[in-house]
Amino acid sequence: MSSERESGRRPLTYAEAGVDVGRGNAFVEAVKPAIRSTARPGADAEIGGFGGIFDLKAAGFADPLLVAANDGVGTKVRVAVETGRHDTIGIDLVAMCVNDLVVQGAEPLFFLDYYAAGRLEPDSAATVVAGIAAGCRDAGCALIGGETAEMPGLYAGGDYDLAGFAVGAVERGSLLPRSDLAPGDAVIGLAASGVHSNGFSLVRRLVADLGLGWDAAAPFAPKRTLGEALLEPTRIYVRSVLSAIRAGQEVKALAHITGGGLVENVPRVLPPSVRAEIDLGAIRPLPVFKWLAEAGGIAEEEMLRTFNCGVGMVVIAAPEAAEAVVAALRGAGESAYPIGRLIGRESGGPISFTGHLETA
Repeated sequence: MSSERESGRRPLTYAEAGVDVGRGNAFVEAVKPAIRSTARPGADAEIGGFGGIFDLKAAGFADPLLVAANDGVGTKVRVAVETGRHDTIGIDLVAMCVNDLVVQGAEPLFFLDYYAAGRLEPDSAATVVAGIAAGCRDAGCALIGGETAEMPGLYAGGDYDLAGFAVGAVERGSLLPRSDLAPGDAVIGLAASGVHSNGFSLVRRLVADLGLGWDAAAPFAPKRTLGEALLEPTRIYVRSVLSAIRAGQEVKALAHITGGGLVENVPRVLPPSVRAEIDLGAIRPLPVFKWLAEAGGIAEEEMLRTFNCGVGMVVIAAPEAAEAVVAALRGAGESAYPIGRLIGRESGGPISFTGHLETA
């Protein structure tokens, strides 16, 4: 092994290469209280080992199927970085994963996160993790592990990216979608909280084209800055949907409306025998979508393929149970309303639309 004297060069350290292990360890210690706050039956939410452990029996399951999902928040994280607002992006991360679990009737059990940055900034990173913990508490799942990586040369400066991994469970006989979806079933929309976490490359392009700053008043919400309004976190539908299912309501299927909008996500839960017929006039677009459509001159078809347009989750129920399902969801805090029905499909695609979005 050559020495400093023999080589004539000062020995390099990992810190000089841009990775500070001590700073990373200090960060882990700092976020432990937030992580412990997500403890639930089956997990104590302690971190530090090589893997997280979850006890299904302690969680009360008898014959469960495990359901897993992973996702990120796309270029919405760019808005968080550029505005310096890091408190809600972690909620988005959890929401994008756990909402994908609940559509199969699964209760989210535990969550793991991956945070990668050019340089670990402890304050902003801790704020992100606090948001992740808040999302986990909302969804009722434990944050049992994760990974933080400093990757200089791959990410610049204060840039970072996130990925989330969630696992849930559902009793074998309660898996969704059910096999009895049929013509006449009601299609119910649950209101979104905002743009959620899809379509932000288009949103950011429009903001840049208009020459707007993130600290400008939001055209669709004048009492908030544009950055703050667009960072409104993705709604987590877990507790409300599970409460409706467990109350015995006839929920047959669910669809999380993410990238691809209603056009691509509703068909994912339909059998070949039916088509979803959606009344666009029944949808209640949020002001942000009206602004996007008008300011960007975005065609209705493009809006429907890119954004949730105001509907973050779709519920399908038997027609005789539709009113009770809507009432149960409203009682659990959701803005729920009918937006269509299932019809027979002899030919054609799995979804069709009538009317038009009220985005003008």
